[in-house]
Amino acid sequence: MEMAEEANVIIVGAGPAGLAASACLNRLHISNILLEREDCCASLWKKRSYDRLKLHLAKEFCALPYMPFPPNAPRFVPRIQFIQYLENYVSHFQVNPQCNRCVVSAEYDQSRRRWKVVAENSASNTEELYFGKYLVAATGENSEGFIPNLPGLNLFGGDYLHSSEYRNGKAYKGKNVLVVGCGNSGMEIAYDLQKWGAKTSIAVRSPVHILNKNIMWLSMTLLKFQVSIKKVDKIVTRLAKLQYGNLSKYGLPRPKEGPFYLKATTGRSATIDVGCLKNIKKGKVKVYPTIKSVDRSKYIEFDNGDMRKFDAIIFATGYRSTVRKWLKDGGGLFDETGLPMKNTNSWKGENGLYGAGFARQGLFGIAKDARNIAEDIKSDLTSQNQRNN
Repeated sequence: MEMAEEANVIIVGAGPAGLAASACLNRLHISNILLEREDCCASLWKKRSYDRLKLHLAKEFCALPYMPFPPNAPRFVPRIQFIQYLENYVSHFQVNPQCNRCVVSAEYDQSRRRWKVVAENSASNTEELYFGKYLVAATGENSEGFIPNLPGLNLFGGDYLHSSEYRNGKAYKGKNVLVVGCGNSGMEIAYDLQKWGAKTSIAVRSPVHILNKNIMWLSMTLLKFQVSIKKVDKIVTRLAKLQYGNLSKYGLPRPKEGPFYLKATTGRSATIDVGCLKNIKKGKVKVYPTIKSVDRSKYIEFDNGDMRKFDAIIFATGYRSTVRKWLKDGGGLFDETGLPMKNTNSWKGENGLYGAGFARQGLFGIAKDARNIAEDIKSDLTSQNQRNN
């Protein structure tokens, strides 16, 4: 094992949450080490996002701390421009991610009163040891793509992949493709496939709120000015009904609960329509219910008894947190699924453990987490120095 490195703070994960946490700490002159398992920072955006992706919220709700988007940036920033923004952010705040470091374990050492972090350096094939007074888990909610274990999927005669592997629909022209999931990724990928000439269908597993970007901007503005979630949900639901009408006849029923109540309690976001809904209404994109089973002859059976043949399946079925794969104890913050425990603060645990990017509020929540974490660590270090003096 390599000689141990030590800093005030060890940060695990160099996505937007980890970059923001490191930047905020750098501003306060608090030493930190940022560890990243991939060979670059923001790998989800650089390597696992489809080409046409844009931020689904207006840029004022997606900026990281202390650095707004340039005035000439479009209101809804495309993926490539967001990646450039992150690169500029790293440079401006002198963030220095140590890449190719896959953290295999992190635990609090009571005798040292430090966090002990073990990482595998894939570049040198060595094991490295890090110690810090504080540990920031910044791997977030979207660390690992999730594909449901459907009956017969391993025998499916066509192709199947997670949405993180999808780039564009060029290879699917003329093919029958089923997208599983009607969240933002699912609806946007279905729209992209149809534009590329694929015969596109989408499987809707549960009720969904569909909003447009203007309604979402209004709702985020109201929430920013501390209008209650209950009131915002009432306004937003009414506007969506006026905009789109009754969508249940197209196989897209709305949930009984409001979109922001669901976001706060389950983490599930409303879907921002980018054009797919128009194609669904015109019959260009077909909607099916939940998949019941899959077979080797490429047939898929749905819950309503329908059977259809598909050449490919794209699972836009979300991600899972991996934090409990390496964090030995939840630290009063994370449950066994790697998400914040109920009735706890999503960003602060015990013994100097923090979580960035687990607030179920996207980039908007990441910015708040990073500021809170840095200020809290600064306050604690100041208190320690005063006691020692």
